[in-house]
Amino acid sequence: MSGSKKKKVTKAERLKLLQEEEERRLKEEEEARLKYEKEEMERLEIQRIEKEKWNRLEAKDLERRNEELEELYLLERCFPEAEKLKQETRMLSQWKHYIQCDGSPDPSIAQEMNTFISLWKEKTNETFEEVIEKSKVVLNLIEKLKFILLETPPCDLQDKNIIQYQESILQLQELLHLKFNVATEILLRQASTLADLDSGNMEKVIKDENVTLYVWANLKKNPRHRSVRFSETQIGFEIPRILATSDIAVRLLHTHYDHVSALHPVSTPSKEHTSSVTELVKDDVENVEKAISKEVEEESKQQEKQSHLIQEEKLKVEEEQDDIEVKMSSAEEESEVIKCELEMKVLSETVSAAQLLLVENSSEKPDFFENDMVDLFQFTTLGGVYHLDILELPPQCKPVKGWMIVEILKEGLQKYTYPPETTEDFETENAFPPIEVTLEVHENVIFFENPMVVRWDAEGKHWRTDGISNVSYKPNERLVTFSLDTFGPVTLIQDAHINMPYQSWELRPLDVNKVLLTVTTVFTEIQIQIKENLCMLSSVKLKDKKHISILEGTWMTPIPFIIALKEAGLNIFPTRYSHFYVVINNKARMNLSKFNVVPLVEVKAYRQMALLSSTFAFGWSKWNLLCNSTKVVFKVREHLPEECTENPNWALLMFSGDRAQRLKIKEESEAFSEALKEETEFHSTLYHMVRDFASKEAMEKVRSSNCQFVNSVCHMLLSTRLLSYS
Repeated sequence: MSGSKKKKVTKAERLKLLQEEEERRLKEEEEARLKYEKEEMERLEIQRIEKEKWNRLEAKDLERRNEELEELYLLERCFPEAEKLKQETRMLSQWKHYIQCDGSPDPSIAQEMNTFISLWKEKTNETFEEVIEKSKVVLNLIEKLKFILLETPPCDLQDKNIIQYQESILQLQELLHLKFNVATEILLRQASTLADLDSGNMEKVIKDENVTLYVWANLKKNPRHRSVRFSETQIGFEIPRILATSDIAVRLLHTHYDHVSALHPVSTPSKEHTSSVTELVKDDVENVEKAISKEVEEESKQQEKQSHLIQEEKLKVEEEQDDIEVKMSSAEEESEVIKCELEMKVLSETVSAAQLLLVENSSEKPDFFENDMVDLFQFTTLGGVYHLDILELPPQCKPVKGWMIVEILKEGLQKYTYPPETTEDFETENAFPPIEVTLEVHENVIFFENPMVVRWDAEGKHWRTDGISNVSYKPNERLVTFSLDTFGPVTLIQDAHINMPYQSWELRPLDVNKVLLTVTTVFTEIQIQIKENLCMLSSVKLKDKKHISILEGTWMTPIPFIIALKEAGLNIFPTRYSHFYVVINNKARMNLSKFNVVPLVEVKAYRQMALLSSTFAFGWSKWNLLCNSTKVVFKVREHLPEECTENPNWALLMFSGDRAQRLKIKEESEAFSEALKEETEFHSTLYHMVRDFASKEAMEKVRSSNCQFVNSVCHMLLSTRLLSYS
């Protein structure tokens, strides 16, 4: 019994246990405190060492900053040099046109253009084939005028010249369409002589590289003949009974270009910005010229004074005159050098302003569009314009005693109003149903989604989506069918930003002064080769299938090349309004900020990437989305021809416009960090950053790069804006 009873703990023992527990707790707290203090001291020491290291790197960067920027400035002289070559090419082109004397006008000279337009207006009775042949000259002139507006630097274009060129373009477009109408009337007068033996109606197809005409004349007025299909095509119409019994002709004039959409004004930098930069440097030129001329004048006066004082000492005078002549000639040579330097500085500032314009976003949204109106900032027309017209059949030619007599109407070719303005005389409302139309999509145009059909509103001067129904598209046959309430110009549109944002991109050297730019989007992979002042579409892949484009293998200068890609549906070139329509990273959205930091960062990055592109490959990085909005992150590596590219060793660089650094993280890292890679330093430029880990051969190639090549690569980077739209 007594053994099973628990021993009672005395009060003294209980106090002792509590005391021991308290001592143990205090000891643990002390140990924890000491450990924390030790760790904190170690952390502070590491932080101090890191800060000292950071300060040393910043001090070192600041110390050599001016030297690096001066070296970069010398390398970037390639941009004004390339612009100077462009100016010489434009002048040479004008001279070649002048000595060619082929009868075609110089589009930049208003008098010649006015004479050309007036003479063609006076010419009458041209057949459709003759107008098509003349249209090649007209379209070439329009193209030249557009390229003048796009390629000429803003500082070289006066407002009056811009207005003159745009007016010439509009006059040529309107006159060309008028000539097509007159030629159609001449053709329709002969409809009875060209009638088909089976149907008794006239059908005519005229094809050319720029224009295709489909015309059908209803000579028999058979109410059962309501389906019109042009021979050897599926293009045609389903017309209602009222038209099948009327004296009408149906015309489909497919112009492979768009002269209907409003002519957009040319984007130019603000006059204050361009003129202030240019005038500032021009003032420097004038001041230096005045100072030099003053110095030469003083030397001349001194010469006269000395010659009067020491006339008797001929030998001495001759020697002094020789010295003065040498001084004067050296002063003149020096003035020419300084003048040339300052002119290059003016050109350099002009080029920089134009490059900055390419990446600047508009802070104002485009005008508001109603639900049925097409926003041409968001959508783009593709494949040209289909001019659909119901025409009143003109009086037919009649043979009389060996002569062909025809009544020529003073008012010319007239459109048949469908439906009529008043329908009171007709029994039912269904007498004027929509007309079913089947069109063929231009073979050189790519639609990544089903095309949208829109019609032209002549009064409002814009495209509309209403009045069109039952749209269906057969991609294999490239046929689009729809119902149209009333005839007029129609076109097919696609989202201009369907390939944006890009999924990835890479810029890789191929050979000396030759690179390959690859842009991967949701729908396609586009490869572009760049060499000297030329670009070429290398390949287009659609869903792992290679697509053959008419543009492949054709070398063009950058601006015509960009226009050609856009017109083919391969649009990877954002505009200053694109950030309103594309879900993009903060790089482009920061353009709306007060200080406009990002455009300068982008321009500097693209310029320096272009300088290095002959030897270094650049690529997309996922961390570009996560870094600060005033910085960009991308991959870079030295690229040598004999190097194995299966597992390339990329370096991650971060650039803020005035500082480049190599990051510690890799593309596969779990989180983003701006920590500097061990044993690396800051630099003011990308050029000096990559020089730290590049070979001597690579840097030699960079310094010997062709100026036109560097400028073309830079233009393509500025136009695609890979760092903002990926």
